[in-house]
Amino acid sequence: MKKNFKNFKKNDTRQNIDLKSQFKKVDTGIKNGVFIFSSPLTVDEFSKKINKPVSDILKYFFLKGKMLNLNTLLSEEQIGELCLEFNYDFQKQVSIDETNILENLNIKDDPSKLKPRPPVVTIMGHVDHGKTTLLDYIRKTHVVSGEAGGITQHIGAYQVEYKNKKITFIDTPGHEAFTEMRARGANVTDIVVLIVAADDGIKPQTEEAIDHAKAAGVPIVVFINKIDKPAANPDLAMSQLSEKGLTAEEWGGETITIKGSALKGTNVPDLLENILLIAEMNEYKANPDRLATGVVVESKLDKGLGPVATVLVQNGTLAKGDFIIIGGVYGRVRIMLDENNREVKVALPSQPVKVVGINDVPAAGDHFVVSVNEKDVKDIAAKIKANEKLKQFQFDQEMHKDSEGKKLLNVILKTDVHGSLEAIKGMVSKIEIPGTKLTLVRTAVGGISESDVQLAKASNAIIIGFNIKPSRNIKDIADSQKVKIYFFDIIYKLKESLEKLLTGTLDPIMVEEETGEAEVKQIWHHSQVGTIIGCQVLNGEINRNDKARVLRDGAVICKTGISSMKHLKEVVNKITTGMEGGIVLEKYNDIKVGDIIQTYKVVQKVLGQ
Repeated sequence: MKKNFKNFKKNDTRQNIDLKSQFKKVDTGIKNGVFIFSSPLTVDEFSKKINKPVSDILKYFFLKGKMLNLNTLLSEEQIGELCLEFNYDFQKQVSIDETNILENLNIKDDPSKLKPRPPVVTIMGHVDHGKTTLLDYIRKTHVVSGEAGGITQHIGAYQVEYKNKKITFIDTPGHEAFTEMRARGANVTDIVVLIVAADDGIKPQTEEAIDHAKAAGVPIVVFINKIDKPAANPDLAMSQLSEKGLTAEEWGGETITIKGSALKGTNVPDLLENILLIAEMNEYKANPDRLATGVVVESKLDKGLGPVATVLVQNGTLAKGDFIIIGGVYGRVRIMLDENNREVKVALPSQPVKVVGINDVPAAGDHFVVSVNEKDVKDIAAKIKANEKLKQFQFDQEMHKDSEGKKLLNVILKTDVHGSLEAIKGMVSKIEIPGTKLTLVRTAVGGISESDVQLAKASNAIIIGFNIKPSRNIKDIADSQKVKIYFFDIIYKLKESLEKLLTGTLDPIMVEEETGEAEVKQIWHHSQVGTIIGCQVLNGEINRNDKARVLRDGAVICKTGISSMKHLKEVVNKITTGMEGGIVLEKYNDIKVGDIIQTYKVVQKVLGQ
């Protein structure tokens, strides 16, 4: 592989992407009675462009009950209103510069260089209908066991091989809070597999998935799951699907519909055969002989590797050593890993890989592009980042204006991965309760820091960690500052709690209250017992009957119980601060030195009090 990669780099014939050659400037102003613009303008800027007094513009909005000033940024709708008021037609044209080049790349490939690529398949459907179980069967792994409540909490991308042909799967979360992530999945996919449980039928999340798949304009294959269950009624599910415009082929329609069992693998080969058939008919192609472009599927901050982005190569070839821009993030590809954490040197079209070597955590859904020019990469990324900060400042200003007279709930949100962050932000934006305003003061990926606590204190905010737990030091600082920190690992429970807090119906909720914390110092493997964990209690007490979770780099990687516990050679039910002991966890052996074991009890509390 090393020799092959050296030959690849030595004879690298990939076509470069000259990013700056694609820049296009739009001259804003009146041309033949049409006002041309490319971006929002302030009142002052607009008045100068059309040669009208600022007072006329301010008066127009004043009579509509809106108080504007010279520096108010006009939206596209407001610009359109003013143009009609002053008897101009209007037209928006896209001006391409560093800030939006990634979304507006227009690369024309030589048809002779296009080669077949694996299809990208997105699995969609309602929570608990078996999406992850289906992918689990296909991959011969056990993704479900590591997910909270059996629900996939963030997008994963995996490539499998069937009959010597590759298929890329994108596994999207099923709960309604992840609607935007499903939409993003549909936008990068070739084929959608819609999974519906035979014993449950169509649910609201299923309808959302259908809408997204139709909007993407891609083929839809229906997999009616759980036909082995006693309550299974596949004909009812097919009838409901027909009402949504997905009539099965056996009923005279055009939708490929397969009845099976993801758990047992019944008819899963038939599903894969149909995916490959659709791919063959549609002739999915890309040009591997140029530098790569694609999209971020997931991202996170890894303590050992730093910022890591899971990207899907959509066109071109991505190679170790490439200079890469991902949104406002840039870097040089230092390491690439496949879905099994094996290092790869080259990623071809439709291949998902984890990229290490970037300077920050990008957002899921960000576009990426590779360039041979390191300076261009840095310059463009810096401009994108600066533009994002400007937009955030403008958004914050609007939030401040909107909050007057309303009951405020300020929240600092920290999550383990970017996909969860975007999903929760999207969910929060849709919470509308009269007389209230929920403001996300800060949102970021990573552990809860002292800076978060200080900001929460200054802004009278609560801190919410999603699959993130603070260290003992941070907890002590938060307690001293009287800042509340709450932990969730399932999104719909987080949503329900926030809604209750805003409406004042603060019923007690079940909260995990920590009882002890121990650091893993040493590990032994026993053929009969499993993994024996040598640890030292950092604070509190580790109780044999309490629930336990394992933290790595601040993120929760497992929730389990304690099977047995010893101090010295004695079996004990409790070890306290400063003591050392041996612990065996229930059904979990993937422990590393440096991990933190926390024990906790589930108690009733009222959020925010």
